[in-house]
Amino acid sequence: MNNSIVTEFMILGLTQKPELQGVLFIIFLFIYFVAFLGNMLIVIAIVYNTSLHTPMYVLLLALAIVDIICTTSIIPKILATMLTSRKTISYGGCMSQLFFFTWSLGAEMLLFTTMAYDRYVAICFPLRYSAIMNHYMCVALLSVVMAIAVTNSWVHTGLILRLTFCGSNTIDHFFCEIPPLLALSCSPVRINEVMVYVADITLAIGDFTLTCISYCFIIAAILRIRTTEGKRKAFSTCSSHLIVVSLYYSPVIYTYIRPASSYTFERDKMVAALYTLVTPTLNPIVYSFRNKDMQAGIRKVFAFLKR
Repeated sequence: MNNSIVTEFMILGLTQKPELQGVLFIIFLFIYFVAFLGNMLIVIAIVYNTSLHTPMYVLLLALAIVDIICTTSIIPKILATMLTSRKTISYGGCMSQLFFFTWSLGAEMLLFTTMAYDRYVAICFPLRYSAIMNHYMCVALLSVVMAIAVTNSWVHTGLILRLTFCGSNTIDHFFCEIPPLLALSCSPVRINEVMVYVADITLAIGDFTLTCISYCFIIAAILRIRTTEGKRKAFSTCSSHLIVVSLYYSPVIYTYIRPASSYTFERDKMVAALYTLVTPTLNPIVYSFRNKDMQAGIRKVFAFLKR
């Protein structure tokens, strides 16, 4: 039940300095342009090319869709508040943004783990890969990912809806996220903090651990490769994947592991930018554009558009 007295929230954004608004607007617009077009290109290429209808690329397709939803739920509203003097978001709009962002956050972490498992099976059990990662297994894994992500988002959004916001309506952040909303609540937030802590341990730390274990097995398999060139390419791919994964999990764990009273929003806003803006922009480059099959698929899309 919605116990809120506040009907809208004021979003302060990354900075309140007027001289920086123009620069930040260009940066946010550029990030959204790159992230949206990059991920949309991946979606079109995979859907259009039947040769890419394999588990690995279906998981990349899901990741691209999640990244599009993540950036679209946040950046357009940021750009709109920068263009006008009215830097507000309605209560309903804030809760919707919170739900979609929390869903994309959970889905992305679970997809990173699922993709690491897919690569683990492909590299460590190449002869059994098509039997293990078949169509049914891929559908089952994606169904579990989406079910957990939706449940996680409903739980946290539902708990936020139970809170009363009767004092300040100013969110010291650039979007509606759980930590700044808990800081504004007039009612006790202990149960919210406990559930956030549980989600951080299971989804963030748990998924990060499973992802790292998968890559440890992958690296061990790579070390058995006899050709130096093969090792170099495999290590290059693994290292870039691990860097992106670490860039995502580390700030998420840092942000959600702490109680609301310990948030320092000036610093935490910059940390949040890593998993809301930077990672969705890097994912297409690291996971897809360096892949030869994806490059061929994208070329086919451009060739079709030129007709």
